[in-house]
Amino acid sequence: MYSLDVNFLKDRPAYQKKPEKQGGISLKLPTGNFTPVYVGVALGVGLPALLGVSWWLLQGKIVELDGQIAQLDQESKRLDTEIGNLNKIKDETKAVKGETQALVTVFDQIRPWSAMLQDLRDRIPTAVQIDTIKQMPPVAAAPGQPPNNPAGGLEITGLARSFNDVNDFLLSLQQSQFLKPTESRIITATLVDAPLPPGTGQPTSPTNGVTIKPPQVVKYTIQSTMSDVPASELIRELEKKGTVGLVTRIRNMQQTGVISK
Repeated sequence: MYSLDVNFLKDRPAYQKKPEKQGGISLKLPTGNFTPVYVGVALGVGLPALLGVSWWLLQGKIVELDGQIAQLDQESKRLDTEIGNLNKIKDETKAVKGETQALVTVFDQIRPWSAMLQDLRDRIPTAVQIDTIKQMPPVAAAPGQPPNNPAGGLEITGLARSFNDVNDFLLSLQQSQFLKPTESRIITATLVDAPLPPGTGQPTSPTNGVTIKPPQVVKYTIQSTMSDVPASELIRELEKKGTVGLVTRIRNMQQTGVISK
């Protein structure tokens, strides 16, 4: 008879023999939650795609901006040309205004001789005689000083019956609106023999033939500077002296705004 010897201890895990390692590589698949893996794969694939789309959109935007910049450059060049034309017109207008103002300034300083002579006739005393009236040129301004009156001045010479008559004439001239009162003065005043009428000789006494000495008179020289008040401010005085033409031109320029009222 045969007896069976069964060893149940060998069936326990502790007694199981480990399989021998072979030359191949054994792969073990991870077990558990695969969500992080999926997220990583999505990021790895999505980020490059997103960057590619962003780069494509950026390139399109750059092309669009380049077109706008070119258009703005053309518009800037056009505006620069128009600005240059406007500046040229402004310069020409400024030059014309300067020439006009210079002409108006000269015109406004005009003193008609007819008005000046009429003013002298109205002011000369009865015992004073005028021989000559000479216009003096303006005195050059000193360095660093403002220009003097371009109208210049007057020099009046003549004869008067006495020194008081010369003084009266000077006081009358100082009241004239065509002259500067502070710059009207007597330069010379001397006693001289009264001049004989043209064509007559020295008178003599019919009784004894003694030469009669002529009376003495005062020979004077008065100088004055013309007023620098604009003619537009002397309209009433010019009208009184009969200067109608100048007054009419001044009023026309005032109406056009060239000369202020």
